Amino acid sequence: MTENKQITESDLPAGLAKPAQRALLTAGYLQLEQIAKVSEVEILKLHGMGPKALEQLRNALDAKGLSFANRA
Repeated sequence: MTENKQITESDLPAGLAKPAQRALLTAGYLQLEQIAKVSEVEILKLHGMGPKALEQLRNALDAKGLSFANRA
């Protein structure tokens, strides 16, 4: 059995598509608290991020009482 420690260090949504996960991890975003410090526009600029992934992140942030920066 092998363990993937990256999953335990990250609290990104489990159902997030692989391209979106790679985009976030490549940009250095492992935690939702880090994502809450940037705007939706900045996240959408990452290659691999789309509307569905953004909605999943929005829901995950909301569940933790967080939101994207500069969100009304």
